[in-house]
Amino acid sequence: MGSREAAIARATDGFDSGKFRDLLAGLVEIPSTAQDPVHEEALGRYLETAIRPWLVRLGFSVSVHANPVAGFPPILTATRIEDPARPTVITYGHGDTVRGLDEQWSAGLSPWRLTERDGRWYGRGVVDNKGQHALNLFALEQVLAERGGRLGFNLKLVLEMCEERGSRGLGEFVGLHAAELAADVLIGSDGPRVDPGVPSIKMGTRGTFHFDLVVKLRPGGVHSGHWGGITRDPAVILAHAITAIMDRNGRILVPGWQPPLDPRLRAMLQGCPVGGSGEESATIDEGWGEPGRSTAEKIYASNSFIVLAMLSGRPENPVNAVAPDARAHCQIRYTVDSDPASFAPALRKHLDAKGFPEVVIEHGGVRMNASRTAADDPWVAFAAGSVAQSLNRPPQLVPNSSGGLPGDVFVDHLHVPLVWIPHSYNGCKQHGPDEHALPAIFREGLAMMAGLWWDLGEAGVPPRKG
Repeated sequence: MGSREAAIARATDGFDSGKFRDLLAGLVEIPSTAQDPVHEEALGRYLETAIRPWLVRLGFSVSVHANPVAGFPPILTATRIEDPARPTVITYGHGDTVRGLDEQWSAGLSPWRLTERDGRWYGRGVVDNKGQHALNLFALEQVLAERGGRLGFNLKLVLEMCEERGSRGLGEFVGLHAAELAADVLIGSDGPRVDPGVPSIKMGTRGTFHFDLVVKLRPGGVHSGHWGGITRDPAVILAHAITAIMDRNGRILVPGWQPPLDPRLRAMLQGCPVGGSGEESATIDEGWGEPGRSTAEKIYASNSFIVLAMLSGRPENPVNAVAPDARAHCQIRYTVDSDPASFAPALRKHLDAKGFPEVVIEHGGVRMNASRTAADDPWVAFAAGSVAQSLNRPPQLVPNSSGGLPGDVFVDHLHVPLVWIPHSYNGCKQHGPDEHALPAIFREGLAMMAGLWWDLGEAGVPPRKG
């Protein structure tokens, strides 16, 4: 009947032989960016030519569905039911990527070619998210082989091609298909570990709330010589308004925007590393952010305010004029401890109190909801125990990822706990040029996932829902 140790060995042998690398190279070569219409056909091709045949070979029933939101790419589902009495796991991934940004990559690198250099694997999607869902499926394949074609549990997969455009249509789709996607737990992989050398389990994600701050004073610009010094400058007013929102050291000043830190989260994150060393920690600025909180508490258990873009006048071709308006596009990364519906009203009240009635808040809304599963959920303990057994050391538990994922969709419609097991690290440069993976994390990830898939087919799994 095979063994757990042999299943893990199959997975790591597949890495050492280059089989997994070659598989991933083929996925990277498909330019399935959701953000560039030139490559629209590659979104469907990724599902039909790369993923569907693989899943069929593994015994899944596979369907590719039209997105319920017109104009957005398809969604693949796959189901493998062995015994309805056994646990059912749902897993998630996305095969779309951000733009390739071909011209910005370092010499000799290409977004659509997996390249090994200096102990790293470069390529667009190599970690976000092709490499991560491919790793999980590759590990699953080894468990199937070791068990003679059985898993011992049931598995469902949702693979979307629109995550980098806000997962448009995913919520509607899962809601429409909730009965057929019903499961006991979601186990998926995306995002970074807390540190390259620390296996991690994250029980949710931070959400994103976006809004514009706008100061519009007149129909057009006026001569900076004739009017400068006697007419209001919207860029200066907007800059001061932003300093009323956040101070010089990154502390949020809007009442209600930063919830108090739950002592249970503080205990969970005590001693939790972030980033790593060297270039991986180059952007951690000590002293920035909420005072009195550790780096881990700031990004895993707190809200953050970010100015994503600002504009006044024409920076690429400035003229001697006082601009008529200024605009900033802003974002709040928030945890489930906040109600995003309160963000805009609290800001309006705060700006008025600080003397900025002319600053208008526009287009406020949630782009991605926050989610979090309780740390004492039995599925979290089960996964943590499995990882510890496979690696001979415990994983770091994190209340939620610092980034966003559509975990809330599965919580809201399927009512499942979330177990995210990431196979990347903070310095991987996802969303930018030179995206890369660390092979050591992938090899360790294969061992973790092969062990977890094996354990799901054994006795001792958490009881089924209902």
